[in-house]
Amino acid sequence: MIDAALFNQILVATGMGLVGAIVFAAIGLVSGTDETTTLAPLTLLVVLLGVPPEGVFTFFLAAAVAKHMTHAVPTALLGIPGDTMATPLLQDANVLRNLGVPHIALRKMVSGAIIAAFLAVPLAVLFAVLLAPYGAAITKAAPWIFVVAAVAIAYFSSGRWASVATLVPFVMVIVALQALTGKYGVKLSISYFLGIAIGPLVADLFSVISPAARARMKRDKVRTFSLAPDVKGWSGYFPNPFKVLDRGQVKWTFATAAISSATFVFSPVAMTVVLGELVGSRIKHAYHRLTTTLAARNGVTEATYIAEALIPLIAIGLPLSPVAAGPAAPLFNAPPVFTIDSATGQTHNLHNLLNHWEFLGYGMLAVILAALVAYPFTMNFARRAALFVSRKVSHEAIIATFVGLIVVISVWEGQLLGLLVILTMGLLGGLLSRAIGFNTGVQFMGYYTAVLTVPAVIKVFS
Repeated sequence: MIDAALFNQILVATGMGLVGAIVFAAIGLVSGTDETTTLAPLTLLVVLLGVPPEGVFTFFLAAAVAKHMTHAVPTALLGIPGDTMATPLLQDANVLRNLGVPHIALRKMVSGAIIAAFLAVPLAVLFAVLLAPYGAAITKAAPWIFVVAAVAIAYFSSGRWASVATLVPFVMVIVALQALTGKYGVKLSISYFLGIAIGPLVADLFSVISPAARARMKRDKVRTFSLAPDVKGWSGYFPNPFKVLDRGQVKWTFATAAISSATFVFSPVAMTVVLGELVGSRIKHAYHRLTTTLAARNGVTEATYIAEALIPLIAIGLPLSPVAAGPAAPLFNAPPVFTIDSATGQTHNLHNLLNHWEFLGYGMLAVILAALVAYPFTMNFARRAALFVSRKVSHEAIIATFVGLIVVISVWEGQLLGLLVILTMGLLGGLLSRAIGFNTGVQFMGYYTAVLTVPAVIKVFS
C-alpha cells in the first residue's frame, strides 16, 4: 500500500504538472514569448501561493518541457521564433518551409524534444549526485564562484567583452538601489528578479511612447504568413517519436542531449548552436542534414533547460547557471518561501526540501505529463493551432496580463519602491540587452554578484 502522505504529494505534483503543461503548451504557440518573461513570473506566483515543493518543481519542469515542444509550431509553420531558444532553429526551419515541407520540420523538432527530455532528467540527476559531495565547499566559496560564473557567462553571451565590462556598473546600480530602499526599511529581492526578467518588455513599452523609437518600429503593411496543408503520416493520436525520426536522427538526438545534460554553465542558445553545427558538419545530404539538425537542436533546447535547472538545484542549491539564474530562479530564491542567505550562501529551497529520488521521480512525472499534453497536440493540431493564434490571439492582451501580474507582485513586496525598482531594472536591463547583448542570463548573475559577492568583498577589506 502506498503511504497516504506520499499519495497526496503525487496527486499535488500531478495536478500542478498538468496545469504547467497545459498553460505553457498554449503559451509556446505564441511567437516571441520569452521563457524568462513568462515561465519565471508564473513559477514565482506558484511558489508564493504556497504550493508544496513537489508541486512547484513539477509545475516548472512540465511547463518548460511543454513550451519547448510547442515553440516549434510558430518556428516551423510561421517562420518566426517561438521564443529565445527557438531562434537557432529558425534558419533550417525556414529552408524546409520554403521547400514546402514545414510539417516535416515540425515533426522532427518535436520528436527530438520528447526523446531528449526523457533522457535528460535521469542524466541530469546522475550528474548532480556526482557533484553533490562537493556542494558544501561550493556553497562556502559561493560569493567568489558567482563573480567568476558571471564573467564567464558574460563572455559567452553575444556581447562578449562589452558584457563583461558592463557587469561592473550594472552591479553598482543594484547595490545603490539596495542602499536607497534600505534607507526606507524596504528589503527587496523579487522586484530585482522580475525587473530583469521583463527587461526587453519594459524597453519595448518605453520605446512605444518615444516618437523616435516608435517611428523605427512602424511597418508599412501587416505581416502575412503562409501555411502549408497539413499531412498526417501516422494512424492514431499518439505517434511514436522513434518512427518519426530515423535511426541516424535518434542517434544524434541521444548524443547531443547526453552532452547538454552534463553541461550546466554555458548559454543554452550557445549550446544549441554549437551542437547543431556539430551534427550538421557530419551529414552530407542536404535534406537529411536539415531534418537531423532540427531534431538534435530542439532536443538540446530541452536537455539544456532540464540540466541547467536540475544540476545546480540538486547538487548545490545555488543558481549557478544561466537557466537557474533566469527562468528557474524562483526554485532557488523566492522570499519568504525559498531563500538564499546573502551573507553565508546558505539555502532554504527545493535543494533542501526534496531528495535525489524525489527529483528523479517528480522530474520523470513532469516529462510524462508534458509529453501526454504537448506532444500529441503539436503533432495532430499544430496547423489549426498556429492558424488560430495568428488570427485570434492578441499579443497585446498577453503582454498586459503579464504586466498586471508583475505590478501586483512588486507592490506586494515593496509597495511603490518595488514598482520603481522593477521599472528601473527593466528599462536599464532591456536597453543594455538590446544595445550590446548584455542578456538576461548575465544580468541575473550580476544580481547575485551584487547580493553575495559585494558583501563578501566589503567584509574582506573592512
